Amino acid sequence: MNKTIFFLVLMSGLLLSSCIPTKDLTYLQQKESESPEKAIMAIGAKPYRLQTNDILSINLKAIDPKLVAIFNANATTNENLNQNSESGLYFNGYRVDDHGNIRIPILGEMNVLGYTLEEVRLKIEKQLLEEYFKNEANLFVNVKLSGFRYTINGEVGSTGTKTLFQENVTILEAIANAGDITMVGNRKEVTIMRKTPTGVEMHDLDLTDRNVIYSPYYYLQPNDYVYVKPMKQKSWGTGKTGIESLGTIITLLSLVTTTYLLLKN
Repeated sequence: MNKTIFFLVLMSGLLLSSCIPTKDLTYLQQKESESPEKAIMAIGAKPYRLQTNDILSINLKAIDPKLVAIFNANATTNENLNQNSESGLYFNGYRVDDHGNIRIPILGEMNVLGYTLEEVRLKIEKQLLEEYFKNEANLFVNVKLSGFRYTINGEVGSTGTKTLFQENVTILEAIANAGDITMVGNRKEVTIMRKTPTGVEMHDLDLTDRNVIYSPYYYLQPNDYVYVKPMKQKSWGTGKTGIESLGTIITLLSLVTTTYLLLKN
C-alpha cells in the first residue's frame, strides 16, 4: 500500500514539475501587489539617434519638380529594383558611413551621427534654402529610416533579421512579427542587445509582467538583437502539457518495468 502511494506521489510530482503553467505563457499580467485600478500610463518612445550603418530615405519636393530632380537622383536609379523591397531600400538609400556621414548629391558629405531624423531634415532644409532655393519654391524635405530592422533569435516561430515599415516598434510587436514565442520559450527572460556609442548594452525583460511597458527597452531601436531563451522543460524533454508529460512518464516507467522483468528472469 505504501509503495502504491509513493508511486502515485512520485508520478504526480513529476507531472506537475514538467508541464508549463499558464502563468509562464501569459503576457502582461497584473501582479498581486498591484492595485486593480492602476491605470497604464501612455509611454512614448524617445527619438532615435542615428548610428553608423543606418540607411536613410531622403526625398525632396518643390513646386517645380525639375528643381529637386538632381537631389532625388537615387530614387530614379536601379529601376529594376522594387524601391519598397529590402534590396531597393539598400541600393537607393543613404548609408551612414563609419565616420557618421552621408553623401547627398550637390550638398556633398553631411555628418548625421547622433542626430534625430527631424534634426537631419531641418539641417538639409536649412542648407538648401541658404544655398540653392528661395522660400517661394515651397521646398519640402522628407527624411525617414529605410525600414526598421532588428534581428531575433531563439525560441520564436521565425528567426532572422526582420524589417518593419514603421517608426516605432515595441518588443511585443517585434515578437508577434516573428511568429510569437514558442511554448518552451522563456517569456520572463527575453534579452535585448543594443549597440550604443559606448559599447553594447544587454537587458532582460519579463514580458509576463505588465510593468514591462515602463522599461526603456520596451520600445526597440533599429539594429537591436532580441534573444528568447528556452525554458528548462525543453532540455528535460518531458513534454509541454500535462498529457505529453504523462505519456513520457508512462513510457519511462514501462521501460524500467520491462528491463527489471528481463533482468529478473
